[in-house]
Amino acid sequence: MRDILSPVLGALALAGCSLAPDYERPAAPVPASFPSGSAYAEGQPDVGSVDQLGWQDVFLDPGLKRLIGIALENNRDLRVAALNVQAAEAQFRAQRGELFPQIGATGSADYAQTPTGLGAGARTGRTSPTTSRIWGVQGGFTAWEIDLFGRIRSLSEAALETALAQAETQRATQISLVASVADAYLTVLANRQLLELTRQTLSSQEQSYRLTQATVTGGTSTALVLRQAQTQVELARANLSLYTRQLAQAENALALLLGQPVPADLAQGVNLASPIIVGDLPAGLSSGVLLRRPDVLAAERQLRAANANIGAARAAFFPSIALTASYGTAGASLSRLFQPGSGIWAFSPQINVPIFTGGINQANLDYARIQNRVEIANYERAIQTAFRETADSLAARGTYGNQLRAQQSLADAYAESYRLSEARFRAGVDNYLTVLVSQRDLYAAQQDLIGLRRDRLSAQVTLYRVLGGGWLANSVATPPVPVPLADAPRPQAPRPPRSFPSGRGPQPEG
Repeated sequence: MRDILSPVLGALALAGCSLAPDYERPAAPVPASFPSGSAYAEGQPDVGSVDQLGWQDVFLDPGLKRLIGIALENNRDLRVAALNVQAAEAQFRAQRGELFPQIGATGSADYAQTPTGLGAGARTGRTSPTTSRIWGVQGGFTAWEIDLFGRIRSLSEAALETALAQAETQRATQISLVASVADAYLTVLANRQLLELTRQTLSSQEQSYRLTQATVTGGTSTALVLRQAQTQVELARANLSLYTRQLAQAENALALLLGQPVPADLAQGVNLASPIIVGDLPAGLSSGVLLRRPDVLAAERQLRAANANIGAARAAFFPSIALTASYGTAGASLSRLFQPGSGIWAFSPQINVPIFTGGINQANLDYARIQNRVEIANYERAIQTAFRETADSLAARGTYGNQLRAQQSLADAYAESYRLSEARFRAGVDNYLTVLVSQRDLYAAQQDLIGLRRDRLSAQVTLYRVLGGGWLANSVATPPVPVPLADAPRPQAPRPPRSFPSGRGPQPEG
């Protein structure tokens, strides 16, 4: 037994070296700081804590928090991502197992019959066939490769990095899911508001149309004014169907993210002016935070795996040693097993020296090196994509506030124009066509205002996502102050037109 173990232990002492190149993280192909200028907010606080903020602290609306919790439990994409992690871990364990000998035990029973004229029976003059029986029990290992040059160790390292990359991909999937649920929720709220605005506007415009129709019948207005009023009614009716459809589709999209129907008892009074997300997420100037994003970390893990595969490809150029050994007992009957003198053993070392492989080893090494360069490009592209997404989100945060204030002022101006045109009509100064035009402009401005509110909140959600937020439920760093985004009052639908002054209706043009 000592004769068997000595060469095995000697081979183990030689094993462990690796031919994989020393890993060096590529330099980030982006500026060290995020862009600055008129599109970006100045005086930004440190960016480093965003990925440490839990979504429970960032999102303020209880209904949205409830939806995110449901999605994290039921979303199928997230479930697949978790299973991919488990599958990659299993593959790593299987690959790592090749570092160790696979020891097994076998029991056997061999029966054989030799004819009279063959073997010992022919020499001894036996007249009947010879029957032999051999019982045996033995254990050992077969074709265990001694990892002298780190081939198996490099493959195990590559499998481990792949498993870690899948874990980072799972994190990225959850971050994306949290942001997607929030964005889908905002879309539902926006379509609800647009639908309610359209219903109120349609009611107002139908009343205007009926009054205009009465004045045309009375001869105090023209068919042109009537048709102008009708176009406003039909436009509102078309928009009513449009927003009804969009609301249903938005709810379906949200249900897909949740993995179940949207809860029927979800609060209906929430709108885009309600506190939904904190008003100020920390966002500094250093782009180094992007190296902590899960998708960037996953790309780096894949690069490390490709680097390890180079080591495995290099090791194929060197000799490999495989050992087969067994030890046991055998006898002509069960009772003779484990008796003195019944021991059997075998030891078969084998060395394989690659002399000519037809260029296969070199091709495999070239492929491993090319894949390494591919993963470098993928890693750099992941950083560039992260930089672009973050810069876009910072530009959105720096400009949406001014745009929203300007849009609110525009909507207020159209509301005042509508009020004045209605007053001038009642005073007999203007015709009713001016009232209809003002009403149409106000409705369009209010639609744009709702859409802009939704886009601004969505940009804040996106900023949270691109900076790596959404993986944690509760904050590790100091949570942000729960102040909602500063917003303008909820827009109101045009008021229904008042009754025409006594003896007056919409006046003909000219």
